[in-house]
Amino acid sequence: MSKRTPDVSKGSMSSQERSLRSQLAQLVSSKGLIRGTISTRERVCGKQSCKCTRGEKHVGLYLVVSREGKVRQLFIPQAYEQKVRRWIEEYRRAEELLDQIADTYWSKLQNREE
Repeated sequence: MSKRTPDVSKGSMSSQERSLRSQLAQLVSSKGLIRGTISTRERVCGKQSCKCTRGEKHVGLYLVVSREGKVRQLFIPQAYEQKVRRWIEEYRRAEELLDQIADTYWSKLQNREE
């Protein structure tokens, strides 16, 4: 595999663009990222002596993601809830950074800058 030379040198980047790229690289390299949303479900188990038959339903969390036109769902154990919420937030932050970088290149292209 050959190394690609970057289209943009670090010297030609603005300090804002370097900062955005640095933040994105840190997110991607050091944290978990996952796309999706958390959905809360309440259900009744069906056992006659269970509290859910008296209205206190069982609560479960699911990670919901749409891929290739199909909705996928994955149960999230309580012990993983905070970790998954953090991963979702990091993914959203990475998306925001990518959007800001893309906006920078939109402006460069619009102004015919290198």
